[in-house]
Amino acid sequence: MQKMIYILEDEADILELLSLQLSNAGFRTRGFMRAEAMLYSLNQEIPDLIVLDLMLPDLDGLEVCKRLKETPALERIPVVMLTARINIEDRIKGLDYGADDYITKPFDSKELLARINAVLRRSGWETEKNVLLITPEFKLDFNRFEVFMKNKRLDLTLTEFKILQLLTKRPGWVYSRSQILDHLWGTDKIVIERSVDVHVKNLRDKIAPYDKMVVNVRGVGYKFDPDWERNVPPADA
Repeated sequence: MQKMIYILEDEADILELLSLQLSNAGFRTRGFMRAEAMLYSLNQEIPDLIVLDLMLPDLDGLEVCKRLKETPALERIPVVMLTARINIEDRIKGLDYGADDYITKPFDSKELLARINAVLRRSGWETEKNVLLITPEFKLDFNRFEVFMKNKRLDLTLTEFKILQLLTKRPGWVYSRSQILDHLWGTDKIVIERSVDVHVKNLRDKIAPYDKMVVNVRGVGYKFDPDWERNVPPADA
């Protein structure tokens, strides 16, 4: 089945070019020149990915991304920002708002397509276990991108879920902050490792009392230890 990509771009020639290139690559597309029109269309069909311009006539693209990531039914839609803003602070802000990638104009069409495919692969959750039962009361559902505790769904963001999904893939394996960033946002070389710590802190707050399973390895990164209680050294007598 063809994947659907929404394109929000207020320059008609660029919108037409993107629609043509993505259609030729095998995607279905819908183009929008105003944010409100795209947000309304999300009530009719949820796309597999959104290509999002930042400078729009009715809403700032960052605000659009923020709305998406704050809406439970929409927060898992991958977002690729495509913009003429090249300031490093804008790029950091875009990724912190939940964008999966950030591409500046002018762009190479082959690179854009490669990045879109990479984001779609990362959002595909290649895993043999659709449901991971960490404890009888704590489980991850990779089909629905949800975490449950005592049969109650936790309100995790997509970024928080991705971090937990990565760490639980290989319990005990230490992932550096750089590896976590690559998992979240690909090979974009912006150094925002502090963002990992913020997301992990928020994740821990939400999964308490199992928060101690997410272990900070000083000077390196993080690991997932489901047996953390048994691994705590005994107190000195």
